[in-house]
Amino acid sequence: MRKLLLSICLIAASVAGVQPASAQFLKKVNVSKLKDAAKSTAAALTLSDAQMAEYVKESVAEMDRLNHVPGEDSPYTQRLNRLTEGLTDVDGIPLNFKVYEVVDVNAFACPDGSVRVFAGLMDIMNDDELLGIIGHEVGHVAKRHSKESFKQALYSDALKNSIAAANEKAGKLSESTLSQLGEKLVNAKYSQKHEYEADEYGYEFLKSHGRNPWGMVDSFEKLLEMESGQNANTSNYFQKMFASHPETEKRIERLTKRAEKDGIERPAK
Repeated sequence: MRKLLLSICLIAASVAGVQPASAQFLKKVNVSKLKDAAKSTAAALTLSDAQMAEYVKESVAEMDRLNHVPGEDSPYTQRLNRLTEGLTDVDGIPLNFKVYEVVDVNAFACPDGSVRVFAGLMDIMNDDELLGIIGHEVGHVAKRHSKESFKQALYSDALKNSIAAANEKAGKLSESTLSQLGEKLVNAKYSQKHEYEADEYGYEFLKSHGRNPWGMVDSFEKLLEMESGQNANTSNYFQKMFASHPETEKRIERLTKRAEKDGIERPAK
């Protein structure tokens, strides 16, 4: 009954042209939130490429700090250095490579050219397969896909307030914000068009490095097989690269047809 009486009073006040105190308060709060959101978004939109690059650099440094990066004498580091020898830049963007010695099956590349490969991925891929995946990730950098993805992360609801505040003060981001941005970089998702472009880049990447481009097909098939077996360590990378199993199979088919058209012999397994 009390709720009914309150509703009647609110309606009556509205009909009489009088705003109840509660309505005035809600309006004030909502307007305030809208203004804050608009301010944050506007501040984020004014970020320069240089400022975004600095935020990427800070985020990567934080991830490098939180994950174990093996030394130069590590077999993982030596293998990665061997495979990427001479690969110093892509389309004017300097590249740097590091291993995260963790069991997860993953790899990612950032807009600043930082490429990180997880030991779990290296353990299950041969050299051609691994270099194909690295080429795919580098393709996202070369095509500026990773830059677009990171920019969207900067404008997301969860991050834009802290980004805007740091931008206004020309200050550094907090550790928690850097961690969130780092997670966005690791798990960046791309459109179907962008994934196709990165696939093509990875294919050409293998050819240009004297490797068999069938490595792209083999790596995708291996990930698909592992995902079908519900390997927990594989699922994150699979979900990042592939929208669904049928889509994965379609991408494998496209790369297979191209290799066959190019007359490249598939290596025996």
